[in-house]
Amino acid sequence: MNIDHHETFQRMIDESLAGALSAENEQSLREHLSTCATCREYLSASNRIIAGLSGFSFEVNPTLNARVLVALKLYNTGTMRQHSVPFKNWAAFAVALSMSFVGSGLVYQMAERLAVPMHFVSAQVQAGVLVFWLLPSLCAALCLLAAPGENRGIA
Repeated sequence: MNIDHHETFQRMIDESLAGALSAENEQSLREHLSTCATCREYLSASNRIIAGLSGFSFEVNPTLNARVLVALKLYNTGTMRQHSVPFKNWAAFAVALSMSFVGSGLVYQMAERLAVPMHFVSAQVQAGVLVFWLLPSLCAALCLLAAPGENRGIA
């Protein structure tokens, strides 16, 4: 007999044991089992497995479901809280960074106007704004991301 043919009948045996086999397939299975030793052996082994499993008993703690639901709720609450904190930090970082660049632009314009009467070269003004204004502002903005959670200075 063909192996696929046996697999089909073995699936029918599984369905029959689960109580999900139609009446016409049940008749076909009975006819096949009367002539096929391989499928009868499969049915016998399946029955032994089911009989062996019915000997196992498990005690279930009645409060287990409630404790699992509480644990999942606490985990989800903590997870959601963890996800919202980085967004606040990134938002604060973006605001601080944009304020640094806008402030640097304004300071640069003011320094350019003062550089002419004081006889400074434009490159000196650029270097001064970069070193004394933009870099400290950038470092302060980066500190928002690098500091531990409670010390970030974000309300």
